[in-house]
Amino acid sequence: MTDAAAHAAPSPWITRFAPLIPPGARVLDLACGQGRHSRFFAARLCDIVAVDRDSQALAALAGVPRVTTFAADLEGGPWPLSGRQFDAIIVANYLHRPLFPKLLDSLDNGGVFLYETFAAGNEAYGRPSNPEHLLAADELLSLLRERLTIVAFEQGLVRAARPAVVQRVAAVGRGRRWPPLLPTEAAAAEDAAAR
Repeated sequence: MTDAAAHAAPSPWITRFAPLIPPGARVLDLACGQGRHSRFFAARLCDIVAVDRDSQALAALAGVPRVTTFAADLEGGPWPLSGRQFDAIIVANYLHRPLFPKLLDSLDNGGVFLYETFAAGNEAYGRPSNPEHLLAADELLSLLRERLTIVAFEQGLVRAARPAVVQRVAAVGRGRRWPPLLPTEAAAAEDAAAR
């Protein structure tokens, strides 16, 4: 594993909503690359299934406790996780629209869905620039609102070291008690339980 892989910071969007996912949760980290989110949630005592097509990238997760890796072609082969259910699904910087029904079918009724990727307009800032890899305005909302409760959504330009146009959502399954705890409340409840 490279030092960069070992120290790659998880996305601030993902960490912001991490308190919605309790310790012991079964988490799918889809298109995980070298596993920055897998490491983060494993450290939070979750059980991770880290999936990516690049077996060399997955090798960076070798020996990480609570992480099981799975190399699979997510776009050219059958859904590799048929019949599996997860308490949470994490996707960052990846988009293959035909997977959305399969992902939603794999999410437990009260599970957490955290997704962020690039959106239309990003072509002005670099890759990805192919419209197949860029979400249209409000597309995540359209894809999810029939089956999940939206906790938070944002879209727009992020001015960082590398500017990008993104779309992000945090959502929970309809089986979760209403209203869902917001991340700050969930973190406070988690801290109180740990004491």
